[in-house]
Formats: sequence, C-alpha cells, structure tokens
Amino acid sequence: MSKIIGKSIPNLPWQERPQGCTGTVWRYQQNPIIGWNPFKAAARVYNSAVVPWQDGFIGVFRCDYKNGRPHLHVGRSQDGISWQFEEHMIDWRDKDGNDAQPSYAYDPRVVEIEGRYIVTWCTDYHGATLGVGVTEDFVHFTRLENATVPFNRNGVLFPRKINGEYVMLNRPSDSGHTPFGDVFLSHSRDLEYWGKHRHVMGKGGLGWWQGTKVGAGPAPIETDEGWLMFYHGVSGTCNGLVYSFGAALLDLNEPWKVLYRSRDYLLTPEEDYETRGFVPNVAFPCAALADAATGRIAIYYGAADTYSALAFTTADQVLTEIKTNSEVF
Repeated sequence: MSKIIGKSIPNLPWQERPQGCTGTVWRYQQNPIIGWNPFKAAARVYNSAVVPWQDGFIGVFRCDYKNGRPHLHVGRSQDGISWQFEEHMIDWRDKDGNDAQPSYAYDPRVVEIEGRYIVTWCTDYHGATLGVGVTEDFVHFTRLENATVPFNRNGVLFPRKINGEYVMLNRPSDSGHTPFGDVFLSHSRDLEYWGKHRHVMGKGGLGWWQGTKVGAGPAPIETDEGWLMFYHGVSGTCNGLVYSFGAALLDLNEPWKVLYRSRDYLLTPEEDYETRGFVPNVAFPCAALADAATGRIAIYYGAADTYSALAFTTADQVLTEIKTNSEVF
C-alpha cells in the first residue's frame, strides 16, 4: 500500500464512499459546503486553501465581492466543513510594515514550512502574476516580492524544501484564458529570488479533458513513491471551457520528472452545483488534507466559480488508478 509521508490529521473531514459509487474520487454528499453570499461582502467563496490549525482548521479563501473583484479572507472551522469568515480582507503589509494590499487576489494556496505558513495567490502587477506572503498566526500577514513577471498563474509550493530550496509549481500564461497551458516549476532559496526553471508537463496527451491547458492544484502530497499532485485540466468544447481534475506522480528529488499521469479525469463537472453557476462546468481543486495515519485525502475544490465543495479519496486508490491508466512517458 502507498503511504503518505507527513502528519496525522485525526479529525480529517471524511465520508465513506457511497454505495454504488465506483470512482476513485467521490463527492461529499452534502455538497456544496459553501454557497452563494456566505457573508456580507462576498457573493461567492471558492478556489480556496485549507490547512490544519490548533484543534480545527483554518484557511485563506478567495472571496469575490459584489463589485466583481476577488480578495482574500481568513476562514475558520472546527470540522473542516462549516466555515466562519472574517468580515475584513487580509491586511497585507511589507517587511517594513507599510501597506502592501493587492488590487485583487484570487486562487490562494497555503503550505506550512518550518513553522511559517506561506501563502501564494494570483495577483496584479501590470497583469496577472504570483503573489507570495507569510504568516505565523493568520492575523499578521507579510507580503514578499512577487515571484514572477506577468503573466503567470497557479503558483503552488511544495510543502517542504527539496535539496535545501523552496520549489514552486506555476503556469506561464497570456493575459486571458489562454493559449499557454503547461506546468513549470521554479526554485528559490529565500522565497523572493526565483530561478532554475524546469518544465514539468504539458497540456494535451491521451486525455482530451486536458487538451487546452493544465495547472497545479493543491500543494503536492509526499508519499513513499513520489509527490502526488492533483491538477486541473481544461478542455475546449463547442459550448466553452470545461475544468476537470486528475493526478500525477512526480519524482521526490527531481519533481519536474513525471512518473505517472492521469489518462482519465478523476472528477469532472456532473452535479448541478458544478455545471450551473457564475462560470458553468468547473471543478477546480485548490487544497487537500492528507492523513498519514490512514492514507485518507480530503480535496477542497471550487465548483462553477460559485461554490466550495469537498471530495474524498485515498493515496493508494489514486496511485493505483494513475499507474493503471497512465499517460506514456
């Protein structure tokens, strides 16, 4: 059996596979966990990041305001399912304490490395680029330099240093949605200067569901066989784009090397809350909680750019699936 390397999360949100379900990933039967207008400022909350915190969970959430702009808010939960949000957006400060508030911020990820929680998100600097910041208490947030020049999205850190360096997955793009579509990674010794870029994987392949573009999802999960990376894939149809997600296994020491990759999607928009909303036909994974003791994984994903939803699997089931039905390398 494949093993997750990391911490135990005894209160991990979990629901057993429903009777009759044959998929490798199955949905929480009470989805969505966050609906329209969850608090005064926000029309929609989705594509957000969740981590264990004290005896419960905490997260940095994408909150789309009613003027259309997205901003980041802190959310707290005891069970990882029911969430309470802080009414005011995160107050970003630079290292000198000066205001460093982004004009917009969306699709955050959060990882804990050496006692600090590192936040990455899509921000604005003459176009979409990758913002980086740190916090130790989810009260005070320090913004660092942007990681890339425009245009870039889906900045996702590995949850520990590799060979002494921070490593970030990212996807260079254009100003829209998007003729670019490949995943790269970059290295840094200090979270501010990034280089040593490597190509990880491209769009297309055997699965048409990922033919338009691919992008990293949650922070990769360390297993005894490699880094398990959930990623979204996008197909272009006669009625627009469809976002699904699959998984890949990356080499532990050279994570730009793909060992296995989904041929078939693991989850695609099928339920009403995934196919109908502000942007129909989107299932976009952004966070995953992985319990080393049981191998269970809870995946948080945005649905139709409107809702937050939850799905479940195990490391062993995902790795068995992608090894059995893998792209050819």
